[in-house]
Amino acid sequence: MHRYAEALLAHLAAKGTAPPAAPSYRDVPGYWLPPALEALVAILAGDDPLEPLSRAAGRDQQQTALFLCLALAVSGQGSRIHASWLGTAFGELSLDHPVSHGQRSLWLAAARGAYGPAGKIFVLRKLDALAVQEHADPQQWVQALVPGEPSVVVPPSLADFPEMAEIPELARPAVAAARLARLRGRCAEITSARQSEHDSAPLDNSPATPAAAWAEDEPLAVLRTLIGQGGPAGPMASLSTYLLDDLRPGADPHLAAIALHVAAPILRGVAEELEADSRLEPPATLTVPLLGHRIHLRPEGPDRASLAAAEESILTEGMIPRGRPWAALVLVVAGVACLVAAALGTRLLAAAAVAMIGLAGWQLWQRRKLVEADVRYVTGQVNELKELAEGAVWALHAYAREAETRATQAAEDAAELTRLIRRGPRAAH
Repeated sequence: MHRYAEALLAHLAAKGTAPPAAPSYRDVPGYWLPPALEALVAILAGDDPLEPLSRAAGRDQQQTALFLCLALAVSGQGSRIHASWLGTAFGELSLDHPVSHGQRSLWLAAARGAYGPAGKIFVLRKLDALAVQEHADPQQWVQALVPGEPSVVVPPSLADFPEMAEIPELARPAVAAARLARLRGRCAEITSARQSEHDSAPLDNSPATPAAAWAEDEPLAVLRTLIGQGGPAGPMASLSTYLLDDLRPGADPHLAAIALHVAAPILRGVAEELEADSRLEPPATLTVPLLGHRIHLRPEGPDRASLAAAEESILTEGMIPRGRPWAALVLVVAGVACLVAAALGTRLLAAAAVAMIGLAGWQLWQRRKLVEADVRYVTGQVNELKELAEGAVWALHAYAREAETRATQAAEDAAELTRLIRRGPRAAH
């Protein structure tokens, strides 16, 4: 019986039909699989499966329903299931318990359209009944849809002053608008991928595509476990984990469309918040860090008091205090003394006097060069600070002009995002 069941599944997955050889196994009292196999073969042959189906359901109704639903799905003939089988096979979903492998397999098959529109709507209703959005962290869903978001968004107006883009009053609207645009793009990607696949290959599986053409093997793995041929079952995940994984870039578009439907109420709230943040008007005055100094900027120009304080700080830090050149003075005095002594008759002291006076002059010259360098540094820093302050004022004006365009674009993004998630998976049918 197990050998025939394994051959039957392999044949169904590859060709969508039962093997030509008739089953030659005996019934096992109390075991649901033998009559379930008979019922499946009868369904595939177009015969009446009522008698073996009743026997199988009497032994284990849920296992029988799960086996038939998945077997018909992988054979591309999911439209032959009875409407009540899905409910029996699926059981109850819960936010507090993991999703079973059987539930996930039915979820996957329904998402791919194996049971037609009714199967997809069945899964959607199961998910809607749990009100996932009431127990979800919106940021988790946003992070799943658009992972790897930059912490700082530098708008074109602040390209020359990227450090200003980190100021909360300026960063919040720009980050909100950029995040909203990315969310819109991801939602458009999910819905357009689903629609393009629907246009090229109808989701109701009317061509009866067997599971060999599927990208996932979970339904077949569950079927092998049901017939006693599978290995140990892998770990189960929670409902939220599956939904978040289905939303991530690269996920199956059919599963992503269902997850997007579940996330729709969450995303609508997030879109409203992001749009409101993107419409925040830039402040009229702002204190920004320039060259390590905090300069208060006004629409008419940098604040003179804060600029003067910064210039004083630059002067204090840039002009290194230097005491009197005592060493050079001592050398000059000693040199003069040696010259006097040399005039009185000791000629050797004349050379020493010239050397000491020359060394003193070199030290004084070096000291003057250092002072001049300090002055040049301070002057350069002050001029650069003034230029940066003026440039920052003009950048704020440009940022303010961008604000209206940014708010308009954010409103368009929010409206389009809402339209995309309102269409939902049912739009394909």
